[in-house]
Amino acid sequence: MIYGNEQTYPRAAARDRSIIKNVYLWMTAGLALTGVVAFGLSSNQSIMIALVSNRVLFFGIIIAELGLVMYLSARIQKMSAAAATFAFALYAFLNGITLSVIFLAYTGTTISLAFFTTAATFGAMSLYAMTTKRDLSGMGHYLMMGVLGIIIVSVINIFLKSPAVYYMISYIGVIVFMGLTAYDTQKILSWSARSGSISEEQYIKFSIMGALKLYLDFINIFLFMLRIFGRRR
Repeated sequence: MIYGNEQTYPRAAARDRSIIKNVYLWMTAGLALTGVVAFGLSSNQSIMIALVSNRVLFFGIIIAELGLVMYLSARIQKMSAAAATFAFALYAFLNGITLSVIFLAYTGTTISLAFFTTAATFGAMSLYAMTTKRDLSGMGHYLMMGVLGIIIVSVINIFLKSPAVYYMISYIGVIVFMGLTAYDTQKILSWSARSGSISEEQYIKFSIMGALKLYLDFINIFLFMLRIFGRRR
């Protein structure tokens, strides 16, 4: 398509790049906050004992996380940019608290291996989504069915306690969230393509929403990688 205004495309392209860049900056900041909180708490023995021994507190934090991420996903367009930013930061902070227990369950080598493998996998899938000409929008329904299946089988395996099922879930989980990484990245690119005239307020909220999606994809791949590499202490 040929546009009458020759400056339309360059301005839109600049906005596209800045939105994508902003999404990854926010996601990285969220991961960094989670990592700092998790590592900091893991080095405090008294806090870790209180967290692990008090199941009401631990699962209360998990429930708060789930409620917060659901609220943020559903209400972000009605929130102010400042409120959305605070909610994302709070979620990353709470996730750092719950993830601090991985330092009790896994060795530092295993955690490092899982993290760098996740980073490489995540980067590869994001790059694929940015460069492929294939439309990935049709994958969303099947990927969400995969997530639901993982949750159901995981709950069942709490009672079965099958190592084979445990590792099957882990490998399938990595595959599903790799697909979601590519799907979400392409979805964010489509937001960018339609956002040339959005306000600064909307620009920040789009960035936070995109960062939350990719943050969740990264964290889930990381947790499944931990299960696969897991040398339990």
